[in-house]
Amino acid sequence: MSAGPRNATAPVKVLFVAAEVAPFVKVGGLADVAGALPKALCAMGHDVRVVMPLYRQIDRNARGVRRTNASAIAVPGSDAPAELYESKMGAVTVYLIASNRFFDRDGVYGFPDDTERFLYFCWAALSVLDAVDWEPEVIHCNDWHTAVIPYWLRTRRDLPQRARASASLLTIHNLAYQGAFDPGKLGPPWVDPATLRKRGDGGADLMSQGIQFADLISTVSEQYAHEITTPEFGEGLDGLLTSRQNQLRGILNGIDYETFDPARDPHIAMNYSADDVRGKAACKAALQREMGFDVNPRTPVVALIGRLADQKGFDLVAEVLEPLTAEANVQVVVLGTGDQRYHDLFRVLASHNRARIAVNLTFDEALAQRIYAGADAFLMPSRFEPCGLGQMIALRYGTVPIVRATGGLADTVQDYQPSTQRGTGFVFRRYDATALTFAVGRALEVYRDAERWRGIQERGMRQDFSWGASAARYVEAYRDACALRRQDPSPVPRGMGG
Repeated sequence: MSAGPRNATAPVKVLFVAAEVAPFVKVGGLADVAGALPKALCAMGHDVRVVMPLYRQIDRNARGVRRTNASAIAVPGSDAPAELYESKMGAVTVYLIASNRFFDRDGVYGFPDDTERFLYFCWAALSVLDAVDWEPEVIHCNDWHTAVIPYWLRTRRDLPQRARASASLLTIHNLAYQGAFDPGKLGPPWVDPATLRKRGDGGADLMSQGIQFADLISTVSEQYAHEITTPEFGEGLDGLLTSRQNQLRGILNGIDYETFDPARDPHIAMNYSADDVRGKAACKAALQREMGFDVNPRTPVVALIGRLADQKGFDLVAEVLEPLTAEANVQVVVLGTGDQRYHDLFRVLASHNRARIAVNLTFDEALAQRIYAGADAFLMPSRFEPCGLGQMIALRYGTVPIVRATGGLADTVQDYQPSTQRGTGFVFRRYDATALTFAVGRALEVYRDAERWRGIQERGMRQDFSWGASAARYVEAYRDACALRRQDPSPVPRGMGG
């Protein structure tokens, strides 16, 4: 068995393990990455297979999910064997782990036994390799749900045979979620107290086990890779991440250019492109009608799309939205779900000002694309943002981003400079309502100058945030992870015990 390809041009065999994968099931941005990156890698000639849980929400007929001939998978510590199903995502094979006990539920996350559910999934995911007689060179793990796998690869000798020699890459999509558990209640066969990294309070979390033992660690933007090594953004793991800084790299996410393409998008009123943006005016008028606004091409439409939570800056939005719509000639469209207090707040604000504020408390992909196409500006004032996809989609649709300089937002949006006529959006740094208000004011002022605004739109639309460049960097990371594994194949890395 091999720890990975020595030939720098040879295809890489990768098992991509994720808790959610679009289009099968989506809760957040992880699903978008898990759906797009394997397809991009496969198109480059690499052998990539995906494994995920088979949730109740997945439409088995629509997604072509079928039962395999593999025997039921036994999972240590559980009397509930897993069943193996299979589907396709383009040319990519997707394995789905079925368990009535753990995955046949109304929801993906948020259950008291989530830690146990995903430990079960991880063991079953590794067991798939023996069931299908396929040996990956790299196992690509994503977030806390699968972070136990690098820990197991370094500390257990009883793993399924086809998994034992694999290198590991752990991608951190959001460090705020760590999979905390009580090691006193969740011990063997899942964790070994002798190798387990404890936190200051005596507890443990799966994310830190993955960070400690993975051959290589990545996160979803260069800026976020730097930020998580600082106390402000490190979520208590900055010290551990700093100790592994040489094995940490930032690789910016991409977006699916087939799905997000204003020139071919079937959901929007009229198609358009960077070479001919006339269709965007029709999309704006259609959006204004759909939201119940006055149809006026001179009134700027500002969009907010995403999870309604403090992380996304909605506490700042709550401060500025009412005075903004009272003082400025602007229409605001909100789309998303999240914290109940924001649901309640935005319902009230919209009821008081239906002519200026439209709130859609739902998740609707077709509506989202109509908003991206019809809005003039896109507001994303995140407190922190590992990567962010919304601002990249907005740029693709010629909708000018107004963002805070953090994480992937800082890496993807260049602040407009009137003196040089450069930039793709409007960027502010301080996390406060005054800085946000000033940034929005700058944008609205420039909006009045159609020629300058058109220049910002066109520069944004010509940016390349497709998966091609990002996938190439992941291939480099896979090869580096394999090389690191060959250098140190020992079960427990030196100096990294419990």
